[in-house]
Amino acid sequence: MLNVNEIFYSIQGEGANTGTAATFVRLSGCNLRCPFCDTEYQSGAAMDEKSILEQIEKHPGPWVVITGGEPTLQNLDNLIEEIHKTGKKVAIETNGTRPVPSGVDWVTVSPKAAFVSGADVVVKEADEVKVVFDGEHDVHDCGIKAKHHFLQPCDTENPEENVRIIQQCVAFILQNPKWKLSLQVHKVIHVK
Repeated sequence: MLNVNEIFYSIQGEGANTGTAATFVRLSGCNLRCPFCDTEYQSGAAMDEKSILEQIEKHPGPWVVITGGEPTLQNLDNLIEEIHKTGKKVAIETNGTRPVPSGVDWVTVSPKAAFVSGADVVVKEADEVKVVFDGEHDVHDCGIKAKHHFLQPCDTENPEENVRIIQQCVAFILQNPKWKLSLQVHKVIHVK
């Protein structure tokens, strides 16, 4: 049984796979309390893997994104194996404070050590690193070896503040070209 917040079908709105159709499995619970978190991950319902797979198989997208909260708090080994049997690939979005289960096809680590004490990263290799940029904290990838490095402007829900943060984010990228801009496209186009 896994504690699931929601399962939905949409496009990936962030990072290297932006615009890709995916089924999102948002698990409940997190080991961090980030001040800018925009995800309701506390509530959820216990679901068995068969029920989760039935929801996933309703959608034609080739990817299943396991996210949270923090998905590595739950045992995902069997679910990942069963998803692969359906022919779909598995991506995981994690804060990197706990090991990633084996068999994951795409790993996104969004380190939060700059914002939350005790958020030390143990994942040292990923496909992409996505750092939330607020214009106040230093940008660093926590030593994670990755193919892609993204800065994502923090959405403060204050339009003027967001413009300032985006401008600073772009300026940083122009000076540090290993980083690329990741906007939360799903928010821009108003889809879940």
